[in-house]
Amino acid sequence: MSLTFSPPPLSRSSSSLPHALHTPPLLPMSILRRLTPRHLSLHINRNNRRRVASVAAAVRQDTTVWSQAPLSQIEPAAESLFHVTIDVSDFPDLATSHTQPGQYLQLRIPDVEKPSFLAIASPPSYAAAKGAFEFLVKSVAGSTAELLCGLKKGDVVELSQVMGKGFQLDRISPPEKYPTVLIFATGSGISPIRSLIESGFSADERSDVRLYYGARNLRRMAYQDRFKDWESSGVKIVPVLSQPDDSWTGETGYVQAAFYRAKKIDSPLATGVVLCGQKQMAEVC
Repeated sequence: MSLTFSPPPLSRSSSSLPHALHTPPLLPMSILRRLTPRHLSLHINRNNRRRVASVAAAVRQDTTVWSQAPLSQIEPAAESLFHVTIDVSDFPDLATSHTQPGQYLQLRIPDVEKPSFLAIASPPSYAAAKGAFEFLVKSVAGSTAELLCGLKKGDVVELSQVMGKGFQLDRISPPEKYPTVLIFATGSGISPIRSLIESGFSADERSDVRLYYGARNLRRMAYQDRFKDWESSGVKIVPVLSQPDDSWTGETGYVQAAFYRAKKIDSPLATGVVLCGQKQMAEVC
């Protein structure tokens, strides 16, 4: 079973690699509708449905607890990507609620209605020790993320509670039972992967841990300064560039193609997989 992560996360399943990690999606409204008794739903007219949807949206909004916190750092991480650090030291309960890599939250800018879902890039230990969350944010034109990337140190944003169960590391434990872990990430999908690697999942006790990390070119690849530390923790980094310059001698194309060229899986049943990135990548892998 291989699954994707995006905020809010979506999942896809495949029978080829059975042990994968993901963050469960929020309960969609379509499921809520299916839970409605059929004989009642037949008698709800269109106006009532609108009112029910409005009430449901209001309930969801009312149950979200927003904490106002300042930006302590914002700087370019790569082309179109920004490293954002938010100080949550005044909210210890919020900081300590980050317990698993792969969790995420909503971020809202004051006077901007639409929030943005962001995966937490820093490991849980960082929030507990430093009282801060770190994010890797892609600036997308017209989005809340673009506005966030235009803010400055000291500007205040609003954060929701930490959401999701995060990566279920017990599914690839103990390491001797799952000696191979394959990690696939593209673009800003590396954000929760950083949290996973830096949290530690006994990579150095496994025989084969590979991260296939795809980007258009090196200018768009974040966290290159962390690769050496990740490698020393037991994770082999395989950068894959889809549009490299002439000097590039590494893997090219897409991450799934690079994986197929390498293959080398001795035992699929002893292999764990983590996918964070584009839907097409997850479907092919």
